[in-house]
Amino acid sequence: MRLVLQEFLSLDGVCQGPGSPDEDTSDGFTRGGWFVPYLDEEFERLADVWLAAADAFLFGRRTYVNFARDWSKMTEHPSARILNALPKYVASHSLSEAGWDPTTILSGDVPAQVADLKLRPGRELQIHGSARLAQSLLAAGLIDELRLVIAPVVVGEGRRLFTDGGAPAALRLVSNETTPGGLTVHVYESAGAPEYGTYGADA
Repeated sequence: MRLVLQEFLSLDGVCQGPGSPDEDTSDGFTRGGWFVPYLDEEFERLADVWLAAADAFLFGRRTYVNFARDWSKMTEHPSARILNALPKYVASHSLSEAGWDPTTILSGDVPAQVADLKLRPGRELQIHGSARLAQSLLAAGLIDELRLVIAPVVVGEGRRLFTDGGAPAALRLVSNETTPGGLTVHVYESAGAPEYGTYGADA
């Protein structure tokens, strides 16, 4: 399976709490819900296309708990039917059980376990949000594709996907588009280590 990361970002790179004010208030974050005003039918159509390509899902603990709480109750929603039915994996050193079936808890050497999951047959193993998990898997070179959806807003504070000290990586742009609501959607493939050069007249 290909490991695909789908992440909502602000213009200043914040990924924390895009969906509601109380989605993720860790570290005193009070500006949640910043992504919602820019949602539109075109992005929802695209999100449905992405979701239909999944054969399994991978979450960090916090995102898993939120998804399990909300999506397990929305049994008639088309997206919920996919999320509820497919295999789910949650990376956590604190969860001892997971009630959103079918779920498997990954602990210990999570990157190694994810590498094993990628060897299984299937299309996409999708990560939704889960920034800390995504950072560790980016550093391990395991993510094959990044789908970054950028809202035209500066949040000013909050957790970021790409942080100082993060692992460098080169990306190859596969596609980009803009929705009527102002979201810009960038799809990248991983391209190994970045290259460096010097700009000049003789370059």
